[in-house]
Amino acid sequence: MVKLGVNIDHVATLRQARYARMPGAHNEEPCLLTAARECEAAGAHSITLHLREDRRHIQDRDIHLLRRELKVPLNLEMGNAPEIVEIACGVRPAYACLVPENREEITTEGGLDVVSHREAITATTRRLQATGTRVSMFIDPLPEQVQAAADLGADMIELHTGAYANASPHDRAEELHRLISAGRQGHTLGLQINAGHGITIANLPPLKAIPHLAELNIGHHLISRALFTGLRAAVAEMLAVMRT
Repeated sequence: MVKLGVNIDHVATLRQARYARMPGAHNEEPCLLTAARECEAAGAHSITLHLREDRRHIQDRDIHLLRRELKVPLNLEMGNAPEIVEIACGVRPAYACLVPENREEITTEGGLDVVSHREAITATTRRLQATGTRVSMFIDPLPEQVQAAADLGADMIELHTGAYANASPHDRAEELHRLISAGRQGHTLGLQINAGHGITIANLPPLKAIPHLAELNIGHHLISRALFTGLRAAVAEMLAVMRT
């Protein structure tokens, strides 16, 4: 069965909209830990947080709290910045997913260019793995990026499904083919195959064709659905679709 990792960054986005200047206020809401526990209760297999350099949503205290309190693994999305690497090495999440980071973007757009940053990414990968953290690389489904991730010692890759999710019906088949090819290549190279970005209940079924798919990481869609159904119900609904 494909596992589900739930990204709860946007729960923190809502919190920060009111309490960014009152960190740790006794009445701050929504509570990130409560959100994570709702996802756990619904059957989520891991919880994803992205600690960005600008701290626009997730804060350092969130990482430490959830690492201590969660029963399921913590997946830390992170840019390859020295400060963030130091924090990750101290927290020791179960997984760390290296992603590109652009201050002007609203959310992560596009995959990490592993090919062009081999030396820096190799050093970070080794440091994280030395602490017991398994390393993933969030990449576009391109052969050269898959090969580079394997060459640099990644444990996993997370295939960026944004182009597939945003494609017109006419172009979606081509994007799916790229994901299928990348999944097959990555598995051959010994990598665990994950995928994420822009996945919804509506566009999920064709993604099941990606060979050797181990985990999906989904955030925005689940938090959006939760506004109307509740978070536990939204996660359970997604898991039901994944099982069919």
